[in-house]
This record gives sequence, C-alpha cells and structure tokens, in this order.
Amino acid sequence: MAQRKGQTGNPNGRPKGRPNKVTQTAREWITELIDDNRLQIEADLKTLTPKERLLILEKFMQYSIPKVQSAEAKDDDEKDITDIINEVLANGNKKTLNVTIPKK
Repeated sequence: MAQRKGQTGNPNGRPKGRPNKVTQTAREWITELIDDNRLQIEADLKTLTPKERLLILEKFMQYSIPKVQSAEAKDDDEKDITDIINEVLANGNKKTLNVTIPKK
C-alpha cells in the first residue's frame, strides 16, 4: 500500500552518514571496474604526454588524497603567539589555558 504524503514507513530514516543504495552500488561498480582494468589504465597512462599524464593523475588524487584546507594563525589577538606558547610551557601538565580572544 502506498504511503500518504508526509508519512514514511521508516520514521527514523536512513542513518546519518550512510550512503543511499544507488550511491553505494555505483561506488562499488566503479571500484571493481578500476580494479579489473588496472593494467590497461597503467598502459594507457604511459601512452600520454607527460602533461596529460599529470592532469589525469591529479584528477585521480582528488579521490584518494584528502584536500588540505589552508589555516592561518593571526597574532592580532590580545596575546602574542610567543606569550601563549610560553604560558603553555609554564603551565606544564595543567589542563586549562587562559586565552582571551577579542570579539569581532
């Protein structure tokens, strides 16, 4: 019997972080396709120019190596980074560090 609009047979829904069946099946298929054709892919890569090869390898890396996000340390806070490091070293094994961060 069909569900009425706004109702579901599973009120809890799919668990968070679990891909839907289509996504999971597609990933498994692509992984198997690559595994089964690894030698051919390597042979094809060797026929490319160095520039083309690097472009392809860069695209492959997007799926195997996590992207790094840039992080920046700003020392325009009330305490200089050197003062914070010295305070950490002076506190030894204490679990808290008092750092004042100005509101922006």
